[in-house]
Amino acid sequence: MSSRRVVVTGMGVVTALGEEVETLWDALVAGRSGVRRITRFDTSGYDVHIGGECSEFDPQCVVDRKQAKRLDRFAQFALAAGDSAAKDCGIDFAKIDPWRVGAMLGSGIGGLSELEAQHLRLIHKGPERVSAFTIPKLMVNAASGHLSIRFGARGPSTAVASACASATNAMGDAMRCIQRGEADVMFTGGSEAALTPLGVAAFSAMHALSTRNDDPQRASRPFDRDRDGFLLSEGAGLLIFEAYEHARRRGANIYAEVKGFAASADAGHIAQPLDDGSGAARAMRTAITEACANLDEISYINAHATSTPLGDVAEITAIKSVFGDQAANLAISSTKGALGHLLGASGGVEAIATILAMRNNVIPPTANLDNPDPACDLNLTPLTARDCRINLAMSNSFGFGGHNAAIVFGRCED
Repeated sequence: MSSRRVVVTGMGVVTALGEEVETLWDALVAGRSGVRRITRFDTSGYDVHIGGECSEFDPQCVVDRKQAKRLDRFAQFALAAGDSAAKDCGIDFAKIDPWRVGAMLGSGIGGLSELEAQHLRLIHKGPERVSAFTIPKLMVNAASGHLSIRFGARGPSTAVASACASATNAMGDAMRCIQRGEADVMFTGGSEAALTPLGVAAFSAMHALSTRNDDPQRASRPFDRDRDGFLLSEGAGLLIFEAYEHARRRGANIYAEVKGFAASADAGHIAQPLDDGSGAARAMRTAITEACANLDEISYINAHATSTPLGDVAEITAIKSVFGDQAANLAISSTKGALGHLLGASGGVEAIATILAMRNNVIPPTANLDNPDPACDLNLTPLTARDCRINLAMSNSFGFGGHNAAIVFGRCED
């Protein structure tokens, strides 16, 4: 059976830079940062006081107050972004075959807020006071489960947990599902809400986070020689993947075609990338091959680059390994300079940014890239957006555990 074409027909976000796709795009192009001082809990005893908090998010925009209490924040984000993507794609889900609609979402951690809250109850009030909703709230598949329930989607519904590669791995799985004919429409992307007391403390203990507390909007500095770690952020980025024939029959607005995807493992260190970037290079190279593209046809890479000393250099090394002499012609940027790092949701939000870059023929800048690291000597689009014709673009996602994923988007042509 021949592989079916897969296109993107809807997008939705919840981020520290806004909850509308166009609002997010405008902020990214302007190089504005969504990083602020954390307000959800007292950080006075922490080394890190800043993050990409969705401070204006109201769960009652998607569920009533009673239902909101039964959902962890990461699932609330997923429902909000899913609602936006569903409206954007224009499908009346009540009028299509529910067995042909599915949900595959990524999250690196899942319901961390609920885990923390119920552990405190256990310690201070005893086991009989632990909530009956604990497991349904904290499980990583809660987001995809609730999304399936909300839209009556009875097709394949799964959760992917591969750390910061989760959303991109989920998109790859959703793509394959449609290609194989198992579904016509898939909700996909990722959601994360790890900006919690334990989340900040744990990543800080690893010395993974920036401590530039006095200058929060300039703290996330991908590829910059003065970078000192990533900024933890929260939010969601969801997309509607649809079979091309299905989308065309209903006259859908098609943002992009999903051309290729690949994943690999470093099989090295649990929390550090390989110095030679060979695992990341394998994922990129294979995704481009699946897209049936030549190296010189890839115009833009939305880099994973999180603003860590090792990770950013490893990714540049991987890009050089894959593209060789063509690497100098690539436009590359990391939107994490503005957004911070959404962990398992980052791939979803960054896929949307990549698609918008292609739609608008504009490379969003790498915010705060004032002094490029000499080891990061490619065209990294520092500080200012620039015009660039984009026909094919790639988004990279790499995670703790040595998980690597790359996805290629292109313009949809008949």
